[in-house]
Amino acid sequence: MAFSSGGDSGGPMAEINVTPLVDVMLVLLIIFMVTAPLMSHKVQVTLPQEALKEKPDSQGIPITLAVTESGDLYWNDDPIILSVLESRLAVEAQKQPQPQVNIRADKTTKYRTIANVVKTAKDVGIAKVGFVTTPER
Repeated sequence: MAFSSGGDSGGPMAEINVTPLVDVMLVLLIIFMVTAPLMSHKVQVTLPQEALKEKPDSQGIPITLAVTESGDLYWNDDPIILSVLESRLAVEAQKQPQPQVNIRADKTTKYRTIANVVKTAKDVGIAKVGFVTTPER
């Protein structure tokens, strides 16, 4: 609220100082004028339309492969060896829809062991291989 510096009444002024309002509005106008051309896409692309009659309900139950620090493998918490793992993954790769393979590994597991499991899954035709982690707290 503004006060008069010299006048007969000595009370508060009833007029609003609009200079700060005009300054803010001019800054906003300049910002919008600069950013508006950036909002349009310069390259026009015709996006494909959906070709599926029905969307698949799910991708099946995911397979969880656990790899311990010592290199032991577990298929959904059941112990498994690498040669049997390869044949079971080949069977799963033939299914439609193909299940996703999630790999859980100890923090101290050697990367070579994990890379061998991922390579085995990719070699037999598994399309989706993911890694399971715990979120930071």
